[in-house]
Amino acid sequence: MRRAALAVIGVLMASNAVLAVAADPPAFERGRTVFVHYCAPCHATGRGADGAPMLPGTHALYLKYKGSKPALLEQRSDLSFELIKTFVRNGVASMPPFRKTEVTDDDLKAIAAYLAGTVKNRTQSELRPNKRD
Repeated sequence: MRRAALAVIGVLMASNAVLAVAADPPAFERGRTVFVHYCAPCHATGRGADGAPMLPGTHALYLKYKGSKPALLEQRSDLSFELIKTFVRNGVASMPPFRKTEVTDDDLKAIAAYLAGTVKNRTQSELRPNKRD
């Protein structure tokens, strides 16, 4: 019971740290840079190098979720640091695992903050009424 409580506290602290970073423009920009370097080659928009309609990571998520969740990571609101860390460290399907010497935990926190910030920014812009001239 105590371990479960400590785990919940740890997740909440990590979540708060990610949200704080998402509100910090330099940290958000670092997260974007890390995302572009490590994640975008497989998880961005655009066609695959083989002519496929989507990049392999985006396509795999499109097939997996069948529209129930966005295939693009930058449109997801459910990707916490802990979840990202699990997938990155362990790999999944055709995605290989990445060691801490390749992608650090600080890199993963920056990615989580960037993704949280992109969703927050998109949601805020969707809530703004359109100005009509």
